[in-house]
Amino acid sequence: MIFYFTGTGNSRYIAERIAEITSDEVISINHIIKKAQAIDKESKSTEKHSGYRQNPNAAPPCCPSEKLIFVLPTYAWRIPHIVKNWILKTDFPGAKKVWFVMNCGSEIGNAAKYNRELCERKQWDYMGTAGIVMPENYIALFNAPGPKAAKLIISKAEPVITDTAKRVAENQSFPATRIGLLGRLMSGPINKLFYSLLVKAKAFRADDKCIGCGKCVQKCPLNNISLKEGKPVWGKDCTHCMACICYCPTEAIEYGKISKGKVRYHLEK
Repeated sequence: MIFYFTGTGNSRYIAERIAEITSDEVISINHIIKKAQAIDKESKSTEKHSGYRQNPNAAPPCCPSEKLIFVLPTYAWRIPHIVKNWILKTDFPGAKKVWFVMNCGSEIGNAAKYNRELCERKQWDYMGTAGIVMPENYIALFNAPGPKAAKLIISKAEPVITDTAKRVAENQSFPATRIGLLGRLMSGPINKLFYSLLVKAKAFRADDKCIGCGKCVQKCPLNNISLKEGKPVWGKDCTHCMACICYCPTEAIEYGKISKGKVRYHLEK
């Protein structure tokens, strides 16, 4: 069973390509988390009126499967915290062997260490972490490639995706890679700084090009965006997936001044 979380389509693309070889079912973590967030907000409203609220940390069990493949983006050289927390609180009946496939703009640092620790907490057999370079989307800091450059990057990733899928299909572990001091720093202290200093929604805004289509509301996996008087308004929950800014059809959304003039990237198969 393949679970993916995606901001602008890279993880979904990889998950579907792996499924073509392994014949595994593909499930969107985005949809699961988005639905859970909606239920949690509804339960809060219910609590105000009746005093009853469901456990916000509860998560429904997933379908039984001995093999789990998590296809995830790299956020500051680790898997997204929102996904890690979801995995920890979710029951996966019968799960034994677990692979992690992480797409990134350049590298995944020492993410494997934390994925292994996650498997130990869930009592799973850790089968390794594979890193696959895909087009960058984090325009809050970096530049996304143009269409031609993005197509070339994806083309170069294809044989890596195929090899990754074959290893999973054959129950093989992903090969471990040597991690230097820089990789340990990036996935350790720098990851913590990234979340404490950067992962906030307050810099997002929509300019006069906004047509009030609600695409950003639809794409946000945390239901953190709502339309007020036809314009998007961001709440305090944000994972910096870049879906809102990269899917906006009129490029009306900016991240402060940092995103001005930058290419927006999203991948549709």
